[in-house]
Amino acid sequence: MSTTIALIAHDSQREQLVSFVEENTVALSFYELIAPERTAQYLLQGTGVEVQVLSSLHHGGDIELAYRILQETEIAAVIFFLDPGFNLSSPEIQVLIRACNLQNVPLATNRATARAMLSGLTRSRSAHLIFNPVSGTGNSQQDLVLIRQLLEPHIYLKVSFTTPTISAQQLAQEAVDSGVDMVIASGGDGTVSAVAGAVMGTDISLGIIPRGTANAFCMAMGIPGNIRGACNNIIAGVTRTVDMATCNDRPMILLAGIGYEAETIDKADRETKQRWGALAYIMAGLQQLDEQVVFDTEIEIDGTTSRVRSGAVTVANAAPPTSILAQGLGEVIPNDGKLEVLIFATNENDNQKFTKVRAIAGMVELFGSALLKTGTQRDNMIGLRASKVKVKTEPPQKVVLDGEIIGTTPLEIKCIPNGLKILAPTVIPQTNNQEPETLAEADS
Repeated sequence: MSTTIALIAHDSQREQLVSFVEENTVALSFYELIAPERTAQYLLQGTGVEVQVLSSLHHGGDIELAYRILQETEIAAVIFFLDPGFNLSSPEIQVLIRACNLQNVPLATNRATARAMLSGLTRSRSAHLIFNPVSGTGNSQQDLVLIRQLLEPHIYLKVSFTTPTISAQQLAQEAVDSGVDMVIASGGDGTVSAVAGAVMGTDISLGIIPRGTANAFCMAMGIPGNIRGACNNIIAGVTRTVDMATCNDRPMILLAGIGYEAETIDKADRETKQRWGALAYIMAGLQQLDEQVVFDTEIEIDGTTSRVRSGAVTVANAAPPTSILAQGLGEVIPNDGKLEVLIFATNENDNQKFTKVRAIAGMVELFGSALLKTGTQRDNMIGLRASKVKVKTEPPQKVVLDGEIIGTTPLEIKCIPNGLKILAPTVIPQTNNQEPETLAEADS
């Protein structure tokens, strides 16, 4: 796909060009912009957009641009705002016209033709929207109307709906097979995870429009949590590469929770979430603190096996600070090629319940660790990083995967480094910190 647009303007038309760029910032942000030196400086001062600088037209900039049009396939269009009195037989425009004609590159010479051309270029992208109509607590029909109003002026959009018999992953696989430029998931974290499972390992980008209760993956990736902001993020088209994971051969974008977290999610049923929203998880979590019992855990970290007694085990690929039980190391890094593991260990007898006060104190510390991006210092919480994790428990424990209960232990989780391309607005931080990667190192 061509990714570069050339911007040029005569002196009398530079204000018009600045205004045009300001009006079309979202659409233009999908492309690399190039311009002759004086035009580039004017655009930078007037709009703040980044522009690659060519030579000025008087010093061969027209020839340089014509050469790039003829030699490369990256030039999507040329926008040259001409002075109305300009002589069209001038060599500087003739060389560009000839180059554009030879390579079939569109050339716009005023605001109206530039607007029409840009609309055509942006709509040349195609996307398949996988829409879960039962996600969230809002009006799904109104949500879809707004999404189409925002996206369809820029993207050729096909919409498919999940049903009790047609899964998001099935629809997403059909979209991948059709060769679209991007697949968009609109729903909760479960819908996003299912779509990501079909997209992972391909060059197709995943766009996300969050409409679930928690929307934790969007929070972790910096994607706006409202429909309008999420659609603008998709239109902008900035892609980031992040890690994926598999849990018992199922796709995992966020985390797998064993014990406390799984029981909490199981208690927060759809009816409760529709009534209370995110508060449903807090209510369920407080109830589970009175009921959670400890269990024997055998955990294998990158081939090294250890045994502990625990009340909760969390293995995370990505997670926002609000996913408290993933914060043993203070930060879950989604593009480091590792999984973050937190074990809530205990020496209590097998049938004893969590000590509620101690558990709450530990969670408060974990939340503080996430805010400060520092690892926890509590002796009953062990944080590790690993590329592969296996967990067995006695008795078997429920497992929650990306917000959905999938069964019980045992489980095996593998990180897939750089396995997913997503449309996200910010650079995801990385770290060079060295954390322990085995239980023995953590205890030493």
